Amino acid sequence: MTTPPIPRDIPDLPAIPGMPAPLQSVVPASAVVAPNRRPVAAAFRLMVALTAAAGVGVELLLGSPLHVLSYFMIQTGVLVAVVFASSASRAWTARRPLPPRVTGGTLLYISIAALISHVILTGGSTAFLTMGPTPATVPAPGAGPGTGTAEVATLAGWPAPANLLLHTLLPLAVVADWLLFTRPAPLRPALAATWLLYPLAYLAFTLARGFLLPDGSSASYLYPFLDVNQQGYKSVLANALLIGLACYALGLLLVALDHLRPNPVRPRRGRLDW
Repeated sequence: MTTPPIPRDIPDLPAIPGMPAPLQSVVPASAVVAPNRRPVAAAFRLMVALTAAAGVGVELLLGSPLHVLSYFMIQTGVLVAVVFASSASRAWTARRPLPPRVTGGTLLYISIAALISHVILTGGSTAFLTMGPTPATVPAPGAGPGTGTAEVATLAGWPAPANLLLHTLLPLAVVADWLLFTRPAPLRPALAATWLLYPLAYLAFTLARGFLLPDGSSASYLYPFLDVNQQGYKSVLANALLIGLACYALGLLLVALDHLRPNPVRPRRGRLDW
């Protein structure tokens, strides 16, 4: 008597009616791969968040909160404080980092604010932008007779450290975090256009704000290159277009550098990531 050969593929047995399906066991990733905490990155990012909060807090104490919060630099400082506080918490607890489009956009916005302050408003001098009207105003860089004045003055006393924190130290700290503690994504070139949505919204906000405030108010327009009362809409929109193109180019440069730069975070077995 011969035994029939055993088939290689045995078909699945049909499910028995009335019997519940077996539950699938889900093993968390942390049970297989130990999470990497990054205490050094967490401490640095917490310091950056506190620096941004301190700079914004001092400026709010110096002037009207609504007026101060209307500045692009102040709004970006608030964004840096929130983003870096969250990033510090995630690095300390070994959670997944924030999306690259968020951290990259934060880096772009703080870079734009710093460049506008140092290149356009102060011409690279040691003066810093004040958060309101000041009797000691100087003409905007490149401004001629009748083109208006910028609210730019050399600050003395305790307000100066707040401007130094926001316009110089904070942007440098954000760039340092990107270079030393942030893994390359890499970012997509399409993000350079997406990141322009916030500057465009801010342009609409500041123009609407200046239009709604009483004529002749010294605080109607916050930046000389966006002062419709002095330059007219044609010149203001031309200035905004040039700055927008520069911001887009800066965004593309950020994307390109993110593809080229090395990964500063290298996991090490048995040790904490920094």
